[in-house]
Amino acid sequence: MNEDTFNMEVRKFLKKVGVTSQREIENAVREAVKVGRLAGNEKLKARVTLEVEGANLKLMIEDDIALS
Repeated sequence: MNEDTFNMEVRKFLKKVGVTSQREIENAVREAVKVGRLAGNEKLKARVTLEVEGANLKLMIEDDIALS
């Protein structure tokens, strides 16, 4: 295994996940506020499941996202 290649590929994947996730969360929350499903002052539970096939990795990450 080439450590440099592996490191760069992991970083590229995480950047894609981060950028895409942020955009989707922001769009969903703004739409929910717009249609009145959220007031805009909540604390929302967020959860991500990370799976890597072949490496026997399944990890759940949870946290709160405060809107105000």
